[in-house]
Amino acid sequence: MNANEALITKFYTAFSNADAKTMSECYHPKVHFVDPAFGLLKEDQVSKMWEMLIFRSKGNLKIEFSDIKADDSTGSARWVATYKFTKTNRNVINRISAEFAFQDGLIIKHTDSFDVWKWSKQAFGPTGYLLGWTGFFQNKIQEQALLSLKKFQQSK
Repeated sequence: MNANEALITKFYTAFSNADAKTMSECYHPKVHFVDPAFGLLKEDQVSKMWEMLIFRSKGNLKIEFSDIKADDSTGSARWVATYKFTKTNRNVINRISAEFAFQDGLIIKHTDSFDVWKWSKQAFGPTGYLLGWTGFFQNKIQEQALLSLKKFQQSK
């Protein structure tokens, strides 16, 4: 296992242990994160997002990770998050592909990809099934996620 593979492993091990502080230590101060739920987050927003997700899960978040690969500049992993979506109290199993870029021995760019329609069907039930594939609904998901993050940051 090379240093960047070890870094990705450290990140997801911390995530599976609900350790937002260690997750944050894996990121470069200028990190950029992108995913379908939050869009683009930068720097401190990224660590706060993970902290919020861990906090809101109230210990009911299961993280599994696999297929970690990395070289000197880029890496990837697959991970699965199993949890209850707090807004609807529905069970979600989200399968995610992650891509990484590294700088100074830390993660400088982190991109998570997943099928938003599959996720929304689980999280929102019939509404997600009917509307989860639409840009309108996906934009609403992102707006709500960013609003939740903003409120969480203000409360800390």
